[in-house]
Amino acid sequence: MALLTQPDLASAELHAIGSISDVLFATRDGEVDLGFVAIENSIEGSVNVTIDTLAFDLDLRIQREVVINVQLNLLARRGVPIERIERVVSIPVAAAQCRTFLHDHLPGVEMVAANSTAEAAQMVADGDDGRIASISTALAAEMYGLEVLAEDVEDHPENQTRFVAVTPHGVPTPTGHDKTSIVVFQRTDRPGSLLGILQEFAARAINLTKLESRPTKTGLGDYCFLIDLEGHIADEVVGDCLRDLRAKCEDIKFLGSYPAAGEHGPGLRREAESNWREADDWLQSLRSELD
Repeated sequence: MALLTQPDLASAELHAIGSISDVLFATRDGEVDLGFVAIENSIEGSVNVTIDTLAFDLDLRIQREVVINVQLNLLARRGVPIERIERVVSIPVAAAQCRTFLHDHLPGVEMVAANSTAEAAQMVADGDDGRIASISTALAAEMYGLEVLAEDVEDHPENQTRFVAVTPHGVPTPTGHDKTSIVVFQRTDRPGSLLGILQEFAARAINLTKLESRPTKTGLGDYCFLIDLEGHIADEVVGDCLRDLRAKCEDIKFLGSYPAAGEHGPGLRREAESNWREADDWLQSLRSELD
């Protein structure tokens, strides 16, 4: 559904791949030119398999983000009443968005994990068990001939999911409405280390749209920081910030600079760029006096 909102992607040759990690590895291996996966939900937070695969396993570049409103439904085979449902299948991220509904209407139901909401609907349609339902979308109900037993089963009505398109290389040109994603690895875990990272952005009036810590997989208590920031690596102030961060941190993994979804005011970004150029001109004028 998210991909079909993008005319250029929708007109391409589409390949369905079974899981998020398989999509990302297929993109790395050249089996597809571009991968399209979920990365964040407004209720449940980050899709960890996407975050961790991009941060630790593969070198891919985000090309764009797509944000869509999500409506989740309880689907079953036609003629099956909700009272008969004993098992519910869905991707865990979606199921977690519906905890209250499941507790109130299907207490004690067995949860079964799927790789996606689409696969969950297909499992219900292909099976012969009249006691199973899926948490999925209205489009999946239509595609697989299922009946909607309950609509809008997510716990919060303002439910959105963010998707990203990725390729093995390449950075889109700046649009003036961009976002940059990085992973910052600390050199040492010490008091104030996160503050030192954040000060680099604050000093340049760079707004962060996401800050999340993730375990580095190297030891208990060892964390890195996933950061989304407004601006493009081609922006002088963003490039200056990343250069200084790279000098003081153990490593920075660049996930991409890409067109941002939605609308936001570009005034602060223009002001930051102007201030940086003015400061750089001042510094260059002083350096020109060197003998």
